[in-house]
Amino acid sequence: MNASTGRRSFLKQTALAGVGFWVAGREARAEDTPSTSPAEKLNVGFVGVTNQGAYDLGEVSNVKTVNVVALCDVDDKRLGEAAGKFGKARKYNDYRKMLDEGKDLDAIVVATPDHHHAFATMGALQLNKHVYCEKPLTHTVREARVVAETALKNKCVTQMGTQIHASGNYRRAVEIVQAGVIGPVREVHVWVNSCWSADEPPKDTPPVPPNLHYDLWLGPAEYRPYHPAYLPANWRRWWAFGSGTLGDMGCHYQDLAFWALGLKHPTKISAEGRPVLPEGAPPWLIVNYEYPAQGAQPPVALTWYDANKRPPKFTEWGLNKDWGSGVMFVGEKGMLFSNYDQHHLFPEKDFKDFKPPPKTIPDSIGHHREWVEACKKGDPLGTTCNFQYAGALSEAVLLGTVAYRVGKPIEWDAAKLEVNDSPEANALIKGHYREGWSI
Repeated sequence: MNASTGRRSFLKQTALAGVGFWVAGREARAEDTPSTSPAEKLNVGFVGVTNQGAYDLGEVSNVKTVNVVALCDVDDKRLGEAAGKFGKARKYNDYRKMLDEGKDLDAIVVATPDHHHAFATMGALQLNKHVYCEKPLTHTVREARVVAETALKNKCVTQMGTQIHASGNYRRAVEIVQAGVIGPVREVHVWVNSCWSADEPPKDTPPVPPNLHYDLWLGPAEYRPYHPAYLPANWRRWWAFGSGTLGDMGCHYQDLAFWALGLKHPTKISAEGRPVLPEGAPPWLIVNYEYPAQGAQPPVALTWYDANKRPPKFTEWGLNKDWGSGVMFVGEKGMLFSNYDQHHLFPEKDFKDFKPPPKTIPDSIGHHREWVEACKKGDPLGTTCNFQYAGALSEAVLLGTVAYRVGKPIEWDAAKLEVNDSPEANALIKGHYREGWSI
């Protein structure tokens, strides 16, 4: 993907002015407006059909009101395998062409490496098409803000792929915190076991597999020779394409704290890890976020740990390695631990007669189906992880990688979308693209 193959529809300049922005490109046509009639099926195109993309394709296509009309992937072999299950769907290697020819498209699902998220998503939003995009919402902080505001402006139905948000366990944990069971919360700890890291880029240059459109895979990223150290899957290890472990898992686990405490924009972020490398993500990371008070919610200090790092009081709290990844809310009256599958109150002796508060959050019909149904109704606020919520969550997660990469604490001005007195941090906030690409 370069200037010569750019599509005129949406690879145009997008500029930020303060907290607003404008999108230059063609105006939406009548045929670009998705149908929202309950009597009709939702025509969906899929960008990325392998790994997580294959999961999303299966979940969305299983909803009876969905019609799979287009499939896009840079790997011809994987694309052919998916197309074999949906014989009538058009096949593409370039999502720009899919959108240009997609007059029948109502919505798309984006399951690409992170560096393509904003480009595929913005291409659809500019055509007033609904979007389901995997996490994190974008590759840079600025992209997250632009995407969220474009979705709001164009009244598109959106959902970020934090599927665990739909779990009953998360809902019950949120209800406990919001019911005041553990009292006001000023401290949250979030940790995960996984690790995506890399050191120096490979030096050898093996041939590009014949089934792979490598230049399309690079897209907005600066050119580098093909190597299996980058794809498939391993792209998360490299700053050019992903954001390490924090980018992979931060939206899943920090989501619970964002939801329960109504968090939005941190004001100060600091991080520690190994000495920063220009290309590869670190083997471990600890990030400290400071969130301001909001109404009755006091200030919150949230700390992220990955690659088996743990809070200093992990053992003192009564936890051990068998508890795995999770979130600990520290309140004035007690503590709540939750992972994907279970939640527990501590100290256990203080809550032996605990009775859960009334259910205030309805059970989900399913994360993907929730999006499909909202698309059918034309309800931009009908999803729980719409881009207004998910954009702020993604911004916060990505700010952790910015603080680490600049090697010093940063002060975040969310209104201005900039880090105070740090040109090097603001360069990472904005990002850099290959010629012919811009957001």
